Amino acid sequence: MARLTKKQKEALAKIEKGKLYSIDEASVLVKDITFTKFDASVDIAVKLGVDPRKANQMVRGVVSLPHGTGKDMKVLALVTPDKEAEAKEAGADYVGLDDYLDKIKNGWTDVDVIITMPSVMGKLGPLGRILGPRGLMPNPKTGTVTMDVAKAVTEVKAGKIDFKVDKTGIVHAPIGKASFSADKIAGNANELIHTLIKLKPTAAKGTYVKSIYISSTMSPSVAVDPKVG
Repeated sequence: MARLTKKQKEALAKIEKGKLYSIDEASVLVKDITFTKFDASVDIAVKLGVDPRKANQMVRGVVSLPHGTGKDMKVLALVTPDKEAEAKEAGADYVGLDDYLDKIKNGWTDVDVIITMPSVMGKLGPLGRILGPRGLMPNPKTGTVTMDVAKAVTEVKAGKIDFKVDKTGIVHAPIGKASFSADKIAGNANELIHTLIKLKPTAAKGTYVKSIYISSTMSPSVAVDPKVG
């Protein structure tokens, strides 16, 4: 087992063992226990009482974080020539179609989000093996397959993220940076949690939000009281 550094011991000492913190308290604490020399990402992990193997218990959606993610999201717009100017004006980092499809076929996936149009989805099908595992396949449910390309690009750049429960029933999502104020981290966390609560499947029985943890890159996790909704 790796030995803890002085900073890691210091961080752990600030977390009260067995305590469930409020969102506001956890947002202050996660800043206090982050010692990275770079601007660490702050993430949330929410364990849900669902069985993701069953279609009627799948939890997936989008949320517009009120304070953004703090990350400059790299957006690829795979669009027909008549939509290129619209995508560029909205702030897409890469705009085009066949050239980028060829690049992806050759393994290029250096983007955070891909936005496309319904008419282009047929060309993306064969690339599912590359894009799917990386969470990059556009989906109408997350607003990344649309004719309103400009709106989709603008929303992603402003802090709209999509999330999906993993096979263990956990939703992982970024909710800011360590440089954010605690209020902004808390605001983003609350927005995501309340969105998850609204998406509770009718087939889900028992406790829905089982646990919530907030952490930053390389910091310990802070347990949050799941009774926040």
